[in-house]
Amino acid sequence: MLDIEGLTLTPADRALLREPAVGGVILFTRNYESPAQLADLVAAIRAVRSPPLLIAADHEGGRVQRFREGFTAVPPMRQIGRQYDSDPGAAVSLARTAGWVVASELRAMDIDLAFTPCVDLDWGVSEIIGNRAFHRNASVVGDLAAAYCRGMRDAGMAAVAKHFPGHGAVVADSHERLPVDRRKFGELLDDMRPYEKLVANRQLAGVMLAHIVYSDVDAMPAGFSAYWIQNQLRSQLGFDGAVFCDDLSMKATKQYGSMSVRAKLALDAGCDMILVCNDRAAASATVAALREYSNPLSLVRLARLHGTGHMLRETLLASDEWRAATEQLHHGLDVPQLTLDS
Repeated sequence: MLDIEGLTLTPADRALLREPAVGGVILFTRNYESPAQLADLVAAIRAVRSPPLLIAADHEGGRVQRFREGFTAVPPMRQIGRQYDSDPGAAVSLARTAGWVVASELRAMDIDLAFTPCVDLDWGVSEIIGNRAFHRNASVVGDLAAAYCRGMRDAGMAAVAKHFPGHGAVVADSHERLPVDRRKFGELLDDMRPYEKLVANRQLAGVMLAHIVYSDVDAMPAGFSAYWIQNQLRSQLGFDGAVFCDDLSMKATKQYGSMSVRAKLALDAGCDMILVCNDRAAASATVAALREYSNPLSLVRLARLHGTGHMLRETLLASDEWRAATEQLHHGLDVPQLTLDS
C-alpha cells in the first residue's frame, strides 16, 4: 500500500499503481482539498486497475483525522472513555455513533477503509498514542471498540484495529525511533484483551502491527515477528483476517535494512500487506523487488476489506440518520461545532 504526492494522480503515480505488487493507496491530508476534489481523486485511483485497488486513510477522530473541512469533527476516543466512567451505556452508544460517522462519511467518498479503531491501552506514558486510546481498562476498551466496530460495519466498512499487541506502554514514538517494551509476557496480556474480544466476536477484518520490540518475548519488532503474527495473533487469538505492517518508512524500522529487505521481513513473518509511505524512491525499489511475490491467501483476506454500500455524499448529509448521529456526538461530548456543509 503506497501513498501519492498530491491532489491528483500524476503519470508517475499511475505507472507505479499499476505494478502487480501494489494492492492499495493510503491518502493523507496533503491529498485533500475539498470533497469534490477527493471524489475525483478516488475515482481516478479506481480507474487505474481492475479489480480496483484498496483505498484507505488514517481517520480515527481527534488529532488523527486526515480530512477536516466538509467532514464531521470526531472527538478523540479518550473523551468517550471518560464518558464511560460516568455513564457506560451512553459511552457505548457514542462509540458506535462515532464509528458510523467516520465510516459513513468515508464510504460516501468511496474510500474502502480507515485504519481504526486504536485499541491501545491508555497507560498514560505514550507520546504518540495519548488521547487516541479509549481507556486504561482493557474491558472498557474492548466494549467501546466493539461498539465502534459495529458502527463502522453498519456503514459498510471493515474495522482494522491497531497497534497489536499494544503501543500504549512505551514512551518513544515509533515514527522517530524504535521503542522497546521490556514488560514480561504476562504483563502484555491486558493489552491483547481488546483484540481477544473483537476477534472472538468476528468484528475485525484487519489488524495493524506495532513497530515495537517486546524484548522479553522476541528480539524482532512485532511487524517482523512470526511469533506475534503466527503464534499469538493467528494461533492463540484465532484471527483469520488481514494483517498489516505499519509504515515501513517510520524510523523505528530503519536499522533492519533497505526498504525492500524490511518489506520481505514483514511478509515472511506473516503480514498480508505492508505500507511504504513518504519515500517514492524506496517505494519504487520495493515494488520492483516484490514483482514476483504472490500470496493467494493474502489476496483473499484483503479482498474482504473493500467497502460496501456506497451512498452519495449529498444523500448522506440530507439523511435523518446522519443528522441525528452528528448531533449526538456534538451534544454527548465537548467537541467543536460539527462541520455541516460541503
